Amino acid sequence: MVIVFNGEPHKVLDFHHRTPGNLRAFVQVKLRNLATGTSFEHRFSSTENVDRAILEQHEMEYLYADGDLHYFMNTETFEQVPLTREMLGDALDYLLPGVRIQVDYFNGEPISVELPSAVELRVVQTEPELRGATASASYKPAVLETGVTVQVPPFIKEGDVIRVNPNEGTYMERA
Repeated sequence: MVIVFNGEPHKVLDFHHRTPGNLRAFVQVKLRNLATGTSFEHRFSSTENVDRAILEQHEMEYLYADGDLHYFMNTETFEQVPLTREMLGDALDYLLPGVRIQVDYFNGEPISVELPSAVELRVVQTEPELRGATASASYKPAVLETGVTVQVPPFIKEGDVIRVNPNEGTYMERA
């Protein structure tokens, strides 16, 4: 859920309803400011009203990078929108031209991006498989075509295309 707190959109990461003894009930929440990316905790009393943020979601396709700006095309209107490196954050590690993502807009401005649940990337560098090392469930580091490093099973070779969960940065399967 995304709420408006102090005039800015915040994503609710975690919340707990508490009723301590003879005191009034309150809700302890962990919030992330979608404009700045900072996370913090806040306590709302049971009498406070909270407004839910109205977000627009648009599907965008990654086109190209030009310095610190990365250009995306709205798949409905074909409008090109530049997004900064700071706004994309860790999502840049999993973006290749042609990848489609969801961009959340608040008051007409893009505030956050949501990657797909799986991204297919090519392995460009990894150690060769060790013969006879199949008894244990060991993993080895592999550098992908975007420059990010993930842990992969020993049978993955350079040139293989693998599926990666971009939200956790983990290997899922061979594509």
